[in-house]
Amino acid sequence: MTDSTDGYAPHPYIGGHSNALRALAAWRTARPGAPRVVALTGNSGSGRSRLLTGFLMLCDPDSRNRLDLDQLDPSCVPPELPAPAAANARGLTAQQFLWALADHYELPATRTEDIYAELAATGEPVSLVVLDVDQAGPVRHTDEPSVLVRHVLKPLAALDSVRLVAELPRHLVTELAEGLPAGALQIIDLDEPQWTDPEGLVRHAEAALSPSFAGTDVPFTVDPQARHALSTAIGHRAGTSPLVVQLAVQSILAAPEDFDPTDEGQLPTSVGEALDLHAERLGADPQTLRLMLAPLALCEADGLPVHLWARLASAAAGQDMSQAIAGGMSLVGPFVQPVEQKADGDDHESGGHTLLRLLHPAVGDEIRAGLPDVRAAQTRISMALLEAVPEQDWNKADPYVRDHIAGHTLAAGLLPQLLTDPMLFVHADPVPLRAAVEAVPVEELGAPARTYLRAAPLLTRNEVSAPWRAALLETAFVEDGLPEYADALHRLGFELPWQTLWSLPVAGISEVTVGSLRDAEGPATRVAVLVVPPGTPGAQSIGEGDESTSAVLVHGLVPPDGPGDADPVDTNPVGPALRDVDLEQILRPAEEERAVSPLGLSRGADYLRVWDRESGEVVAALISDAPFTSADLSPDGILVVATERGAKALRILPNASAPAS
Repeated sequence: MTDSTDGYAPHPYIGGHSNALRALAAWRTARPGAPRVVALTGNSGSGRSRLLTGFLMLCDPDSRNRLDLDQLDPSCVPPELPAPAAANARGLTAQQFLWALADHYELPATRTEDIYAELAATGEPVSLVVLDVDQAGPVRHTDEPSVLVRHVLKPLAALDSVRLVAELPRHLVTELAEGLPAGALQIIDLDEPQWTDPEGLVRHAEAALSPSFAGTDVPFTVDPQARHALSTAIGHRAGTSPLVVQLAVQSILAAPEDFDPTDEGQLPTSVGEALDLHAERLGADPQTLRLMLAPLALCEADGLPVHLWARLASAAAGQDMSQAIAGGMSLVGPFVQPVEQKADGDDHESGGHTLLRLLHPAVGDEIRAGLPDVRAAQTRISMALLEAVPEQDWNKADPYVRDHIAGHTLAAGLLPQLLTDPMLFVHADPVPLRAAVEAVPVEELGAPARTYLRAAPLLTRNEVSAPWRAALLETAFVEDGLPEYADALHRLGFELPWQTLWSLPVAGISEVTVGSLRDAEGPATRVAVLVVPPGTPGAQSIGEGDESTSAVLVHGLVPPDGPGDADPVDTNPVGPALRDVDLEQILRPAEEERAVSPLGLSRGADYLRVWDRESGEVVAALISDAPFTSADLSPDGILVVATERGAKALRILPNASAPAS
């Protein structure tokens, strides 16, 4: 097999890779014997994502209309079918990716395992192209690409109804292939001879050096013969890597006056050589260039805010890098790209800001591999980020510091020490924070971090706002016996919709009601009546002797429990309960009383809403990771709810309003 177009024009976007395009076109055609699953792999920088983008252009009706398909090799052009779904895994957890897939196909699934069953039952083949598996996950220092392959792509590949193309690192191909029948999988490795494209590398270099693109008029860009000769040398030196071609060209064009096109020794054969040769040609120390790029190689998310670059470069290097950074854009230019980022909803007053990121993940791999001690560098970066928090107030912290310090401290081995501040739990983006916390062995986490970990699915499910995160964490801290953390959340300045009064970890509660216990000598004691299984410590049986089929636990509604204070249940972890209560003395609110109360209650399987009867506005919205088994609202606004794990009471606060999502 030869990677030739046989006289046809090359693909205008990728300029070659005919063999790979033929294989992908065969996959799309779904002819008998064509593979159902294709694994596209190769070294980082081999052009995997670019190739798939070019293939998807040939599948998309709008893009096809803009291409002169008659000029292309017909064997490289897929048939005119509906475009396959294209999903990018960059920055997503495996679960986020899977639910995004469910949303795309509008699957009526409520559990992750339902998604695979629904896809299997579609009756029609599902064609899916997955890009950037190697960049999956919101936190760098986790192995989310492996999780994505193991728990999402591998089950998808096992479904006969799914036709899959996945672009992934070489070490994950075996995992994807495991268990697939013979002939179901084809591996396209762009660094193996049958899939390489040396002519395409030369065309890439020649196009980038053309005066219209290069923006400079020097002999090796203006003269066609000189340009072709230089492009041929660049492609030859680059081996199989389009990235090395790109870095070589960008380095040359950054300072063309210092470049000798006849000296092939100035042309790189790897990403590392591209860094070192560029620095030497500009009269700089290659190590200085690498240290300047170090914080970009270690940063999280889409890039590093420019205003933090010098601070973190100095931290990573362990020396002052401010002067190098101040005059260093020409030095780092070929290896970085700026990204203009708009302000999000929480930072509307600050406006947008510029991020700086590396041109390609392979540059980051090279920089990290050259650092003497990555963990020590991350430790210094973590300390610098902490020092950048004004007055240690996370509400005032730079969004990058607030949302991504967890990733840096995870890499430094310091994350458990950071997870003691409820203000950070509230203000940090819960998606990367959750991913970082989940990467720490649970036995290394303190009690507040374990509560956060338990509540995190609620915080990330609907991308809830900071006030809503505070409200959900407040009640979670009370449930876990951490009232001091719940109290701290009430001091953050948010108008929380509730205050959690108490929580009882009693299993098996089937019903909760509110009422009052009459007292002939004083005011009635407001109580919550919980229907629990017989034998529950502290509960009173209903019925006679062995015929009793249920019991009730009576608990003071509002601490302190008032006259006839609760006796502690000495052997029961549920805490104070009212003993030996005459159940006939408990009065439930009359329907008339409930009807004229200012608040109403509506309930779904995993959510509750308390609303103002006069305005109709929702004043409190409670969601749960376990279905609610029962709920009741007292006329004066105390909500008692039960799940399979227990019950709790929340006082709906005056002037409460449900936090916006």
